[in-house]
Amino acid sequence: MMKQKIMKTINCERGLAMGIVVIGTVFVDIKGFPEDVYLPNGRNAGRIEYMHGGVARNVAEDIANLELRPTFVGTVDETSMGKDVIDKLERHKVNVDFVKAVPDGMGTWLALFNQDGDVAGQISKRPDTYLPMLILEKHGDEIVKDCDSIIFELDLHKDVVKKIFELAEKYDKKAYALVSNMSIALERRDFLQKLDCFICNEQEAGMLFLDDYTQTSPEELCDILAEKLKAANIQSMIVTMGGKGAVYADRMGDKGVIPARKVVVKDTTGAGDAFCAGAMSGLTYGKSLEESVQIGTILASSVITSSDNVCPRFRPEEFGLKQV
Repeated sequence: MMKQKIMKTINCERGLAMGIVVIGTVFVDIKGFPEDVYLPNGRNAGRIEYMHGGVARNVAEDIANLELRPTFVGTVDETSMGKDVIDKLERHKVNVDFVKAVPDGMGTWLALFNQDGDVAGQISKRPDTYLPMLILEKHGDEIVKDCDSIIFELDLHKDVVKKIFELAEKYDKKAYALVSNMSIALERRDFLQKLDCFICNEQEAGMLFLDDYTQTSPEELCDILAEKLKAANIQSMIVTMGGKGAVYADRMGDKGVIPARKVVVKDTTGAGDAFCAGAMSGLTYGKSLEESVQIGTILASSVITSSDNVCPRFRPEEFGLKQV
């Protein structure tokens, strides 16, 4: 059995801060790419790739690739793949002292891509989303008290989400939320009022506000978002719109549109996670909403030009970021 990676006080002994704490799940991503035009009802020759995934795991590695030394809290399974996940995060300077190996501790995401690099079909098997509670109940205070901010998956088990908010309020830490399953997140709609910022895409924003924004221009959605936030008492929100860019707004009236960068798309997997990592890192370390969205846009652009699902290495100085 692989050694469990919960090691109390290691960070304190090394004198290291927790940095941004990312709480969530780990997946194994299985991706299929056609050699030619993808045929939905046909047999497609191509290649298959396996890689580490999961929204929170990707975000933690993306933040580490900004040289910001985050802490990941979550579970892996007891297989060699689980060990590989931990080893890779460690190589990228992610603190994995609070990653626990348990049976069936990871999920699986199977995706087929078309010739344009877009997802044509997918199936996801989620892990037990209550598992992070085993770590937070024992080490939550130690993890959160010295962190810079908390990023977590809003669709984790409801009790886990409540525990995260409890710790954030206890130690006065900013909390930012990711989403991998909007249907589950909608059941916690009231939790959005407790967040410092929530990021989703235009389809998910439509689900949240019971509307369809797929044909809405960024300028129109920006104005709509500003009004919706006031009515829903949500502090701030960023909505990504794919090739149309991203919009942002907060309750105080700050709002704007950041256009997408013109790049050649190879694979869109992980672009949203990289965007979240960049934007939330910016917000954590003192950047404005506009500046943070610009950072997220650059990271997302760097991902879609490759077949990897995380961003390449950047120096924090390139974005004016400095870890406290």
